[in-house]
Amino acid sequence: MDIVTLIARRGGVIRSSEVIEHGHSAYRIARAVSDGRVLRPQRGWLALPGADSDLVGAATHGVLLSCVTQADRIGLWVPKRASEHHVAARHPHTRVVLPRCTVHWAKPLVPREPGRLEDPIENVLALVAVCQPREDALVMWESALNRKLVDALSLEQLPLGTRARALLADCTPFADSGLETIVRDRYSWLGIPVRVQVPLFGRRVDLLFGERLVVQIDGRTHVGAQRDRDNAHDAVLLHHGYEVIRVSYEQVVYRWEEVHALIIGAIARGRHLARAR
Repeated sequence: MDIVTLIARRGGVIRSSEVIEHGHSAYRIARAVSDGRVLRPQRGWLALPGADSDLVGAATHGVLLSCVTQADRIGLWVPKRASEHHVAARHPHTRVVLPRCTVHWAKPLVPREPGRLEDPIENVLALVAVCQPREDALVMWESALNRKLVDALSLEQLPLGTRARALLADCTPFADSGLETIVRDRYSWLGIPVRVQVPLFGRRVDLLFGERLVVQIDGRTHVGAQRDRDNAHDAVLLHHGYEVIRVSYEQVVYRWEEVHALIIGAIARGRHLARAR
């Protein structure tokens, strides 16, 4: 396998030693660099032109992409995009100076392989737990569990910190989106059951407060056939005595007071309680 193909199969950035292990000589590597087919972002690393700039930057500075930056990269629900990159020092005593970056120095839960530029999910979640606001961290933890990137039992067996262990205890890995996690968590003080993704009459509802109050959260785009199906299901729920509150993504994220007034008002009127037969 030629050098360019090998590097491409490794994601565009690779350690020089791994290329040599695959049978390529230092001379052949130097020729590839001289020809411009391969770049050398840092001693001991090789990259292809046009490779992922985040990975190239991590190799250049001897760090790993981690915390909220890596959470976003692997597709976790991240409530707020970080204004700067979050990275982890490869070793606790490594000197790392990176402007406009948050550098994490904590000892990793899971050992980091020498050629790795992206932190394992367990380390990402551990850093999120101590770096991000609790609600945002909970959303990312539940997202990781929901997507089966890690399981709760494996996390329980790791030496989690106090905040990470508290997050794990609060996780309900059934939420379909971060918005459901946010709403459920904001009413944990109510003292009534708040369940997510509850099956009712052939479809799942986003949240069920108590026995009868359904809260549905529309995505950023809620049009056409999807909206028609949702409206039809709402009608079925209403017919069977459920109270249905439907709110938008924008309301939950930007106009929370509107959502809160609707939910608390319905609960004050007992709409979450089962109807007397």
